[in-house]
Amino acid sequence: MGRSHGHKTRDRNKASLPQVPKNMKSDGIDVEFNPELADQADLEALARSRAADGRAKKYRK
Repeated sequence: MGRSHGHKTRDRNKASLPQVPKNMKSDGIDVEFNPELADQADLEALARSRAADGRAKKYRK
């Protein structure tokens, strides 16, 4: 029996990190945003980002 047979389940859990509580997981967004200092390009990028997040969440379900 090869080494991969014993580690298959453990390696699949790495992405979801089951030992970390959901409220402590990062959402991947680490940018501070101040709407008072935003220009039109920033607002358009924010709208595109939110639309992409919505599509990704819909696809995941």
